[in-house]
Amino acid sequence: MHATTLHRPTHRETLWALEEAFERGDLITVFGRCTVDYDGRASSTLGPGNRLVILKPDGSTLVHTDEKRTPVNWQPPGCEHHASVRDGRLRIRGTRQTPTETLDVDFEQIHQFSALSVTGGRDLDLQGSEEDLRQHILGDPSLVEPGFTPLETERESTAGPMDIYGKDRDDVPVVVELKRRRVGPSAASQLQRYVEALHRELGDGVEVRGILVAPSVTDRTSALLAEQGLEFVALDPDTGQPPEDEASGDVVSDSEAEDEKETADEDDSDV
Repeated sequence: MHATTLHRPTHRETLWALEEAFERGDLITVFGRCTVDYDGRASSTLGPGNRLVILKPDGSTLVHTDEKRTPVNWQPPGCEHHASVRDGRLRIRGTRQTPTETLDVDFEQIHQFSALSVTGGRDLDLQGSEEDLRQHILGDPSLVEPGFTPLETERESTAGPMDIYGKDRDDVPVVVELKRRRVGPSAASQLQRYVEALHRELGDGVEVRGILVAPSVTDRTSALLAEQGLEFVALDPDTGQPPEDEASGDVVSDSEAEDEKETADEDDSDV
């Protein structure tokens, strides 16, 4: 594995290292005081500040500050990277043609430069996903409850696609909402929207059940489910069985769920 690290290099030293790294197809990080200018579908400017710039061999450019997990500016894969020294600054430019966009990062000072030959691990082997949970249930519907019969997956409704639609042993329609990790009240609200949509479709006089399936829920969520007449089944997406660490089955403290919104957002993006 090739690795180059420079501590407080000059602009020229960084330029030479960048050109070599571009040629090798390295993953590059540059940390220093810089400004950032974007021009394309819109335009933006970031004033001077210490930032981390990541250049990937696929053409991606990411500009990170000391806040949040997402970059403050970025360019997608497929861009071309160029570097130059002008007016006493090191400029790193990322460009793409369709649409025409340019991202310029001008470094006043470079505190650290690294170039690494990163290979492998490009195909994510995702385990414990909502799809795993779905397949467990389709293979053994009794995991939801004895007598449950799945009829459709991703059934369309006015509230969006339902993870699993089926009927119980008494032929009552059932909406099953799947989550791959501990969830908060937003999951209960989402399930309630599906149930209400199905009520509107089938008629208000038709009974509709809603079941949330996840490894665990917060105590606030448990109370909300009960209040709305919804149900919960604890299943681990990896094993398809009730989580071994759930002594009473399903509820954790709300004090452990401060990141509920972020968790819900990640769940919605499961593959």
